[in-house]
Amino acid sequence: MGGVGEPGPREGPAQPGAPLPTFCWEQIRAHDQPGDKWLVIERRVYDISRWAQRHPGGSRLIGHHGAEDATDAFRAFHQDLNFVRKFLQPLLIGELAPEEPSQDGPLNAQLVEDFRALHQAAEDMKLFDASPTFFAFLLGHILAMEVLAWLLIYLLGPGWVPSALAAFILAISQAQSWCLQHDLGHASIFKKSWWNHVAQKFVMGQLKYGKKKRRYLPYNQQHLYFFLIGPPLLTLVNFEVENLAYMLVCMQWADLLWAASFYARFFLSYLPFYGVPGVLLFFVAVRVLESHWFVWITQMNHIPKEIGHEKHRDWVSSQLAATCNVEPSLFTNWFSGHLNFQIEHHLFPRMPRHNYSRVAPLVKSLCAKHGLSYEVKPFLTALVDIVRSLKKSGDIWLDAYLHQ
Repeated sequence: MGGVGEPGPREGPAQPGAPLPTFCWEQIRAHDQPGDKWLVIERRVYDISRWAQRHPGGSRLIGHHGAEDATDAFRAFHQDLNFVRKFLQPLLIGELAPEEPSQDGPLNAQLVEDFRALHQAAEDMKLFDASPTFFAFLLGHILAMEVLAWLLIYLLGPGWVPSALAAFILAISQAQSWCLQHDLGHASIFKKSWWNHVAQKFVMGQLKYGKKKRRYLPYNQQHLYFFLIGPPLLTLVNFEVENLAYMLVCMQWADLLWAASFYARFFLSYLPFYGVPGVLLFFVAVRVLESHWFVWITQMNHIPKEIGHEKHRDWVSSQLAATCNVEPSLFTNWFSGHLNFQIEHHLFPRMPRHNYSRVAPLVKSLCAKHGLSYEVKPFLTALVDIVRSLKKSGDIWLDAYLHQ
């Protein structure tokens, strides 16, 4: 076993069979800067400084665990751990010294141990196995809504009432497609990541978006206007224009082909009924309706939470601090794509959503044992809290603006 210290003259990955240098947490903490990041997985120390930008999940996700124990995050997000460990091997530079604890900071070691036992219990219960029937039904009902919307226009004509009904049905279909591609993006349907990736492209394509604030908007009043302006801009500007521009600039030809297939199908289906101006207006109507679903449903578990950037928190505590659940019902489960079980989704991101209700009692028991808050809100309360949170952040912005 090597002594405690920096890798010394042997720069680069550890050599097979050679003794590994050992490090204490004080040394590891010094490597949490842009371009200089270490992390710990299963007591082994890895230098991800150069590799983070190539991380399939993005540099921000893996960089968040810089100078921390990332064991639980590593196990949560990856299916075949032995396969992924092969990619870690070139990044290995040492291991924790024997006298060092597995986690840095004042963590609850018993909570970490109990969660890992819960995770193993979920695996033993086969809660990470997807139901083909469940997901086949999801895809089937999405396709059925697409056909129903087209039949409405075909049989009743492109009048205002049939068009409004068809736009509403298509918006729901697109929302459910987003939920299905979200499942695929978390690799929770197929055992092979590649199959999930291809199926995700087929269902909807991968979404990349960001949020930018403009200083000339009155943010102290954002709770009054955001839902009239924000969702349509999010969908039509971020999801459509910026995504297409990104694909063109970065030459993402495969993504462009998938996007083109969606636009071609939509416009060829409805162009005979509406003509070019009409089909463009119909398309915008569908996307605007869908955007309101997206903003309300995806934010009801997140925006109202007091999310900070505290380091050195265990996996369970950090996820519980960042989100909450919304009371389940058949309608809420379907309408939200089971995102109302956000606590379970954050703790077990690879778990198929139809098993959230089965693992939820185990998570509640874990929280009760360790005195952790397991927050569940009524559906309408969760939506109202979004407005309250926007008003609160707007007031903070106004106060900072007046005192700058």
